[in-house]
Amino acid sequence: MSHAGAQKSSSLTLVLMVASAAIGGTLQYGFNLAIMNSPTTFIQTFINETFVERWDIQLEDYQVTLVWTIIVSIFSLGGFAGALIAGPMTIRFGRKKCLLLNNIFLMSGALLALTSRAARSFEMIIISRVLVGINAGISMNVQPMYFGESAPKHLRGAISLSSAVFTAFGVVLGQVIGLREILGSEPYWQYLLASNAIPGLIQLLTLPWFPESPRYLLIDKGDKEACIDALRRLRGCEVQSSELDEILQEQAETKGMRPRRPWELFADRSVRWQLISVMVISSAMQLCGNDSIYFYASYVFKEAGISEDKIQYITIGTGTCEFTACIMCNLLIERKGRRFMLMGGFIFMTIWAVVFTIALSFEHYVSWMPYLSMACIFTYILSFGMGPAGVTGVLPTEIFNQTARPAAYMIAGSMMWLNLFITGMIFPFLVSELSEYCFVPFGAVCLLSALYIGLFLPETKGKSLSAITSEFHKLNFKGQDRKCASQTQAQYQLGEACLSTAL
Repeated sequence: MSHAGAQKSSSLTLVLMVASAAIGGTLQYGFNLAIMNSPTTFIQTFINETFVERWDIQLEDYQVTLVWTIIVSIFSLGGFAGALIAGPMTIRFGRKKCLLLNNIFLMSGALLALTSRAARSFEMIIISRVLVGINAGISMNVQPMYFGESAPKHLRGAISLSSAVFTAFGVVLGQVIGLREILGSEPYWQYLLASNAIPGLIQLLTLPWFPESPRYLLIDKGDKEACIDALRRLRGCEVQSSELDEILQEQAETKGMRPRRPWELFADRSVRWQLISVMVISSAMQLCGNDSIYFYASYVFKEAGISEDKIQYITIGTGTCEFTACIMCNLLIERKGRRFMLMGGFIFMTIWAVVFTIALSFEHYVSWMPYLSMACIFTYILSFGMGPAGVTGVLPTEIFNQTARPAAYMIAGSMMWLNLFITGMIFPFLVSELSEYCFVPFGAVCLLSALYIGLFLPETKGKSLSAITSEFHKLNFKGQDRKCASQTQAQYQLGEACLSTAL
């Protein structure tokens, strides 16, 4: 096979593998966040009617809102549980099989949501959201790990970033399916909540045809022949000795070591700054307020004079904005690097948070301020998609070795889901107490995150694990003898934009 033919075959196999894994993986996270917006009033009415039928009790508005808040926020706690079990599942079953087994939670949740209306049970919706949350929590951890371990070094960032692209695509898809003309009307809300089963079914039919992670096969299972076969299928040509040597080197470094547990990472000084970096950036991804800005979107659009029946279409633009930004980040990440994209995203979000606060403060005094608020919503989401949304999931794959990687993803995922839950709970209080200044805390988080990245996070673009570990060694053992540090020189390798696996 010619070099060009091999590259084409490699790209096609990688694109199909990415699409298959992500459609039933991180797409579900964005999709299940978005589909809960349109049926709000219908499900609240259903909750009230259920109480009247069962106990002849008419709930007050705040009581209905409380039950609805539980339905929405329980998704985050399910995600937290999923993040905790993702590590042991990947060790036991492997990356690919873990994604396939994960659909058990999804299909069970979809079935409960579909039958909840006929059963007159809002409790079934709550259980459904827990199961769907577990599914999302597992896929948000396992999928970037699967991609990062299967990709060639020069496309590792772009392929891992596809997880964020499909998350943003899930948001857009959920917003479109939730339109009143499709499934966002009163007779069909149960079908809307169960529509997440379709992407899961597509994954179950397609993913078994693709290989397991080559690193998992060699390092965890010790099966060199299966690893070479997986690499050959993914690359579309004979395996390069340099790539196989790198995996063998990592196998030799971790030989005889069992997979690490999360609490062992906290006690290990050699991964201290890697762990701090992952925890800080995963937390900042949720504490930066991007999800909260969707809350303000409808209000700002209404203030700008957009009619009530048109707002649902404009809101789709916010999801499309993040989707577009993630694709742009996918094209740029191998050229500009992870550190540049992360820091730039947080800096721009800080600026837009300040401008948004000013616009909200003067919206009743200056006629064009609501339009500035609209612009801030789109630019804030763009900045998030270009930086934190795309790059955060790549880091644990690149800065931890095979034995520590599942535990690192457990910790990162736990921080992300816990902070999503905390943000969802405190945001209404921030709005009521701080009013137009409610985005000041989010702006502060973005600024502090940018400073941390600039000061402590080394660039990982195109570098081997040993070279990245050597850079972190300087932080972990600052001021001590560095004679044990690896002297491996990082080999820079520029990815071709035409090989990006965005879609």
